[in-house]
Amino acid sequence: MLTETISPDLFRAALSRWASGVTVVTTSDAQGRGHGFTASAFSSVSLDPALVLVCLDNRANCFEAFRQSEGFVVHLLAQGQQDLAGRFASKGADKFAGTDVQLSSRGLPLLPGALARLECRTERRIPGGDHLILIGEVHHAQDGEGEPLVYYQRGFHELNPVG
Repeated sequence: MLTETISPDLFRAALSRWASGVTVVTTSDAQGRGHGFTASAFSSVSLDPALVLVCLDNRANCFEAFRQSEGFVVHLLAQGQQDLAGRFASKGADKFAGTDVQLSSRGLPLLPGALARLECRTERRIPGGDHLILIGEVHHAQDGEGEPLVYYQRGFHELNPVG
């Protein structure tokens, strides 16, 4: 049985060494209001069926909307979308202000300019410590052009070509 634990600061520092893409996840509540967050944890789960997961902090302002929603959209952000990522990572701000949001056929908010969008039906919710793991079945995907926005050591970066 594991009895040692590490401090949250050390755990966070170690995880900051993992480079990842940047995603914003959106949904609509029962009244049609948009909600969203910047997800630091996103992954594909399965190809058949097409499943992805994102992790939502239990203390997030949008927690209840995602806990009750039937679907969500994962936006894979492109270089130059740092402001959008920062806005959706903040609390209390009108996250959709000044953004040309369109709605999917299911009424979910779609953000412009993403490298790719994955529209999902919420398949499962799993409690995971201080987060809620949302597993979504992808029903629609759209890909675009450009380079990804990358997050590493608590900052945004661009990919540099090798060679």
